[in-house]
Amino acid sequence: MAHAKPLIDLKLSNPELFRNDGYVDGQWVGAKSGKRFDIIDPGTNKPFASCPDMSVEDVDAAVEAASAAFTSYRKFTPLARSVLLAKWDTLIRENKEDLARILVYETGKPLAEARGEIDYAAGFTRWFAGEAERVQGTTYPAALPGRRIFTIKQPIGVVAALVPWNFPVAMVLRKASAAFAAGCTMVVKPSPETPLTALTLAYLAEKAGFPKGVMNVLPTTLDNTPSLSEALCKHPIVKKVSFTGSTRVGKILSAHCADSLKKLTLELGGNCPFLVFDDANLEQACDALIPLKFRHAGQACITANRVYVQRGVYDKFAALLAEKARNLRVGHGLDEDTTMGALTVPQGLDKTASQVEDAKKNGASILTGGNRLEINNGYFFEPTIIAGATPNMKIASEETFGPLLALFPFDTEEEAVKAANNTSMGLASYCFTKNVDRTWRLFENLEAGMIGLNTGNASSAESPFGGIKDSGYGKESGKDVAINEYLITKTGTLTLEGQY
Repeated sequence: MAHAKPLIDLKLSNPELFRNDGYVDGQWVGAKSGKRFDIIDPGTNKPFASCPDMSVEDVDAAVEAASAAFTSYRKFTPLARSVLLAKWDTLIRENKEDLARILVYETGKPLAEARGEIDYAAGFTRWFAGEAERVQGTTYPAALPGRRIFTIKQPIGVVAALVPWNFPVAMVLRKASAAFAAGCTMVVKPSPETPLTALTLAYLAEKAGFPKGVMNVLPTTLDNTPSLSEALCKHPIVKKVSFTGSTRVGKILSAHCADSLKKLTLELGGNCPFLVFDDANLEQACDALIPLKFRHAGQACITANRVYVQRGVYDKFAALLAEKARNLRVGHGLDEDTTMGALTVPQGLDKTASQVEDAKKNGASILTGGNRLEINNGYFFEPTIIAGATPNMKIASEETFGPLLALFPFDTEEEAVKAANNTSMGLASYCFTKNVDRTWRLFENLEAGMIGLNTGNASSAESPFGGIKDSGYGKESGKDVAINEYLITKTGTLTLEGQY
């Protein structure tokens, strides 16, 4: 169909990167209903593009295309798949600036952060280009004479990827790169807020040489998201689902996949604790916490939400943190002076404001921030730090997903660990101390899938990413574990004659 232009000038060096139709079987298509929906710039609350509103009736064509492509793509050699991923990686890096500009308009994050997300995301295409050639079977010594036992790994089949709006480039590439390395094909359902970057990635995958049907993208509205996602989860041809998002939705999708026993990877909510002990390097802890918390205005699953500070350094750390937070500059993501952009969705403003008011009502003090900002009618909130937080406040139990953190005092290590683990979630935890014995105890005792030891954001392509408890299961990066999410293991037993 005809390629439409954006509603505003995005100032792209290569305008062909802007794609605003669905992508199915190598074709740019509209929704069968003919409906479209607006994409909103969070920095201005104005539409800048539109996409087709795909629905349940559009699912079959995408899944069938992925299935047809799988019959041939699964037979590509590991080297051939690696070469395709390497070409895709090169194109993504070559078009980084344009992709970053689209990302700013979709998410509201500053341009520097958008560039950083693409650098981070391209780590997955690079990593899994190598992983494609590292898939190995095994051999086992048999108990009975004359027998040989061995395994091979094979791609599981068609995959549905349900991706969030906070890191849309990284989440598509983290899932798709592993799937394509394994020999699987994919149907991507991007978030309603951020479909354009997913479509740009599909365009670049096509240019890299991936066969038609290997990658398909179905943009849709928030209204159609539940039914379209359910159709993908329950489709008999789809053999694997990978979802990043809230714990509430993850449990719904898990139920959808249960009847057909689909393989499922869930990367869910965080509400992550951050522990600072008396013997910590406070500058190091602050310098790790500020970007961990306020990157993308606090809208990350691994961001620190609850900050526990030992009483001996509580006041000093609070003052240092507040000073650094006040230096953040809030504004539109394309303003080069901006260091914190808009929230992506207006609901984030309401939740952040609600937690601030609840904390104040329950005796907390606001060290800095605490208010919405009126900038270009966009979704802006001040970087906010609350002191004197207590366990009965909303912020202690609710994941914020906004630029708000709370400081909780503690006295002993045991008290801090108990408070940190007092949540249904277990994605990431962070601790800062120069006591090596304590560091190891915390690594073992904190209940999370990832522990930052004198480290803030530790996510990278080579590091296994995933949580425990209500934060989900499965790994999405790292050696062997991530690509195994898209593989089946087949065991062979051979009986020999005339041999031991």
